[in-house]
Amino acid sequence: MTITPIFDPEKEGRPMRVAAFMSGSGTNIMRLLEYEKRLAAREGRAPFETIFIFSDRSDGQSAGERIAFENGLSYFSYDIRAFHTTRSIKRSVGTPGGMAARREYDRTAKRLVEAFEIDVIALGGYMSYITLNRCVNVHPADLSISLPDGRRKFIGDNAVEDAISAGEKVLRSSTLYTDEGVDSGPLLMVSGLIPVTLPESLETLIKNKEKFAMVAEEHQERLKEAGDWKIFPRTMEMIARGRFALDDKTRVYVDGHPVPGGYRE
Repeated sequence: MTITPIFDPEKEGRPMRVAAFMSGSGTNIMRLLEYEKRLAAREGRAPFETIFIFSDRSDGQSAGERIAFENGLSYFSYDIRAFHTTRSIKRSVGTPGGMAARREYDRTAKRLVEAFEIDVIALGGYMSYITLNRCVNVHPADLSISLPDGRRKFIGDNAVEDAISAGEKVLRSSTLYTDEGVDSGPLLMVSGLIPVTLPESLETLIKNKEKFAMVAEEHQERLKEAGDWKIFPRTMEMIARGRFALDDKTRVYVDGHPVPGGYRE
């Protein structure tokens, strides 16, 4: 069995080159850039280097251009909504032609990744399904929690609502190395917890959809600060230092030791 680092700094002899992909406010990308600067200030040079920012929105709803400007980075946007509208294609990858269309859309980003010799793509609030390889995503749920059949329990856009609805008492974030499934790639790191605090019984709260949505949103914002913003930059650092590796069955290792439930500090 061969265990291969996601990135091998000794072999490459340079910092890991990162492309940051985002859709909205970009808070995860902002924290990643701040963390990179702290490492550089402490060590003289960070083990990873963010090369450019890419956004799938060009309608003014993405903060990517501002973040790139403030950090002296190249910025690219390619609006996925306009891409589908001009081609009269449905956005769902589950529809006929949907996956093919998504691969066509991703060809632009792929050319950028290849041209800039990117090692890893950091998906920080990137809301489009992506068909590119070597991506690290952050997800607002503990992906080590599984259903009886082994599938991950809290995946998709409504993971926080689903976890609260299921009666979970604590919430955690996860980072993963993406594959072509939905939140199904190798689990890298799991964050510390935030407690679920409800203003009334779960049964009563669920009956009020608007109030429940507000409670879930409040928990998700708390989870960003306590979870996403900590483990996303930390995961990128550990990959850049060669600490994360995969075997031929995509099982995850840290410093040569298996971490089937995700690495936890």
